[in-house]
Amino acid sequence: MTVLIRGVVPYGEGDAVDVLVDDGQIADIGARLAAPDGAEVIDADQQILLPGFVDLHTHLREPGREYAEDIETGSAAAALGGYTAVFAMANTDPVADSAVVTDHVWHRGQRVGLVDVHPVGAVTVGLNGKQLTEMGLMAAGVGRVRMFSDDGVCVDDPLVMRRALEYATGLGVLIAQHAEEPRLTVGAVAHEGPNAARLGLAGWPRAAEESIVVRDALLARDAGARVHICHASTAGTVELLRWAKAQGISITAEVTPHHLLLDDARLDSYDGRNRVNPPLREASDTIALRQALADGVIDCVATDHAPHAEHEKMCEFANARPGMLGLQTALSVVVQTMVEPGLLTWRDVARVMSESPARIVGLPDQGRPLAVGEPANLTVVDPAARWTVQGPELASRSDNTPYEDMELPGVVTATLLRGRITARDGKVGE
Repeated sequence: MTVLIRGVVPYGEGDAVDVLVDDGQIADIGARLAAPDGAEVIDADQQILLPGFVDLHTHLREPGREYAEDIETGSAAAALGGYTAVFAMANTDPVADSAVVTDHVWHRGQRVGLVDVHPVGAVTVGLNGKQLTEMGLMAAGVGRVRMFSDDGVCVDDPLVMRRALEYATGLGVLIAQHAEEPRLTVGAVAHEGPNAARLGLAGWPRAAEESIVVRDALLARDAGARVHICHASTAGTVELLRWAKAQGISITAEVTPHHLLLDDARLDSYDGRNRVNPPLREASDTIALRQALADGVIDCVATDHAPHAEHEKMCEFANARPGMLGLQTALSVVVQTMVEPGLLTWRDVARVMSESPARIVGLPDQGRPLAVGEPANLTVVDPAARWTVQGPELASRSDNTPYEDMELPGVVTATLLRGRITARDGKVGE
């Protein structure tokens, strides 16, 4: 497929150019390029060209909970959000703790063909925190598993976590930790603070996250291993990450869009759409997370896209399943919280949403420079456009967005996966 993108501004810097895509690669970049016969033309007057986004933390629910989401609907949401690669977490039913399941996820993603769906393997069998999975078999399988996580639960036993880090180091794969000391969060549904106390909601202390972050940093140091912290949510975690990196420990971390924008002031409504794990924190944590992303202490943005059916969210707050949609709104939230205030440039957006996540998991064809000869995994963004979020209009099978009726800046107008248009003007496909 040949595509000519007219009048686009790479990284939002300099003059507008035309970008010719052919045979899955960027074939030419220049002013007023001629359109080859039969080429698909995208008119992108003064819009911004970025490398396709990579999400290290997505819940696609397949296999087992396809009533909430499946790989096809999740892939559509990802493409519309500007993503060209996503990592599907292992807490499915059955759990992705064997090559049978991880290979299935990879094959399904390839058949859908809208985004590369990389399976995440479980660290422990059945997410039980006790017995390590056969990581080597999953890494060697068709799905080529690059990251392992028990996300949804913490690998809380320090000896099991130490062995997992050692095993992963030998395989050249990454362990991603859901940082939550479970003995501190029994029954917890909201951030432990004045709002939770006033609303009568069981509190979730910052220390539950921070104690695991520092423990795993030390375990990674001693094992000479890499560790990745999922959905960092507190100012204390930021300081611990800063300290660990200063010690030369190989630790990376992600922040979700909802932790950049929302705080626990939203809980007054008792709306189950605002329940998430880790919980929405205080405004001071939100400010610290934004600055940490700008400074590079937090490496990347990951959506933690978590679809749930209506009956799982429209209930008492304490009974609502934790999680929020994120794939189609992530870019807009980053624009509102980071770009518009001047904390990030558009080149920085490429770093935190594409280049860094691709580097963290070692994807050779994602997060690449916008240059001739590079893979054409691309996202086109209209920075001047605004849109109003309506959950039922999103591509996901579920509509549990916390941004309902919010007007957000920045619209993805086209996504290309290896030179093929996967989303354009709000519609999936060419």
